[in-house]
Amino acid sequence: MVFHMKTTLIIPDPIFRNLKRRAAERGETLSKLVTEFLRQGLRETQNPKRLPSLPSFKMGPPEIDIANREALYRVLDAGRHARLYGARERD
Repeated sequence: MVFHMKTTLIIPDPIFRNLKRRAAERGETLSKLVTEFLRQGLRETQNPKRLPSLPSFKMGPPEIDIANREALYRVLDAGRHARLYGARERD
């Protein structure tokens, strides 16, 4: 024996209209279509796709010590100055 659960869902109007249109195009009930979509969604979450690995680069040793606040400010200020004025700030 198959049991069915009745429930109330709040579905935005554009999505509801789209669901009703698709159900009519397929000649199915709205309940059958929504059940099919829910099954698909639940199946996809059980078998998540493996994400591709991100690229990595060998960039050599760091040019500044990020623990040195003054060095960071000098580099950031020089970059800002170059973006604003098109030239490196002189020390």
